[in-house]
Amino acid sequence: MRCVIANDHGAVELAQKLIKHLNERGIEVKYLGTDKNESVDYPDQAEKCAKEFLKGGYDFSIVLCGTGIGISIAANKIKGIRCALVQDSYSAEMAKKHNNANMLSFGGRIEYKEDPEKILDAYIDAEFEGGRHQRRIDKISALEKG
Repeated sequence: MRCVIANDHGAVELAQKLIKHLNERGIEVKYLGTDKNESVDYPDQAEKCAKEFLKGGYDFSIVLCGTGIGISIAANKIKGIRCALVQDSYSAEMAKKHNNANMLSFGGRIEYKEDPEKILDAYIDAEFEGGRHQRRIDKISALEKG
């Protein structure tokens, strides 16, 4: 598996933690984020990650900012991206099973009730169910076309 990740200054530590976990799982990571605490604009990071993901060859992508909110909003403005802001294993699993999300968003300043690695694993280990869920994804894609 391959993944692309980008973060702003609000999630440097969490990004590194997730990259380490992915590497331990044998998942190849292309890292486009910042490893410094100097301010970086999350819309730029979302765009960079989404455009790289859309080039193809990746199984999923991850974006991170302080809360995960702003970067997920920005990412979802890019045609073809379905970014889910996940808070726990259940939301991560459903993001894949029902929404076939191709990007996850995490917040580096959020105190998660579960380890973020466990949340990420729930997404990675889930399978898209298709069926009625595909019909709904098709409707989301139609919204991008206007």
